[in-house]
Amino acid sequence: MIAIIDYGVGNLFSLSSSFKQIGFETVITGDAEIIKKADKLILPGVGAFGDAINKLRETGLDKVILEQAKNGKPLLGICLGMQMLFDKSYEYGEYEGLGLIEGSVVPMQNKIPKNLKIPHIGWNALIFKQESPLFKYIKNGDCVYFVHSYYAETKATSLIATTEYGKELTAAVANGNVFGCQFHPEKSGTVGLNILKAFCEME
Repeated sequence: MIAIIDYGVGNLFSLSSSFKQIGFETVITGDAEIIKKADKLILPGVGAFGDAINKLRETGLDKVILEQAKNGKPLLGICLGMQMLFDKSYEYGEYEGLGLIEGSVVPMQNKIPKNLKIPHIGWNALIFKQESPLFKYIKNGDCVYFVHSYYAETKATSLIATTEYGKELTAAVANGNVFGCQFHPEKSGTVGLNILKAFCEME
């Protein structure tokens, strides 16, 4: 069973529908005991980093996520959920993240050409940086759907895919059993469903 963590922020039902489409059972929950019993965890998120991380900490689920990740349970952060896996974010201030992946979340502004719109919204190709079980059913150059104004700067060992938007931006990361997608697999058609399927099949 896959637990989609409900802490008051996130696109939970479209995610749940995507898993149903590929034949995997999910539960949307904010219950620590159910999260502990789940085989795998999904950390979704939309909106601003500061609000989301504060809500997560208010629920106490940050500690549950850290404990489960440390115990080796597969965890996938999506969009803002991915950004919260990092050490810090500089979105409207400076905020501490979960620290599961080394790096910081920074604004695109002044980092990409001025003629490109922020937020970055739309379909972009994935550029694989290293092999990952997350990419078992997709190929280099497949397109996925992004909506973001901030991106993660991380070390090469954590970077599994980038995308090109005026410069190379982090698209997907991994650190052992912890994975993150800046894009929305649940909005990325067959490619996104295949990424979710690969995550579900991880041991």
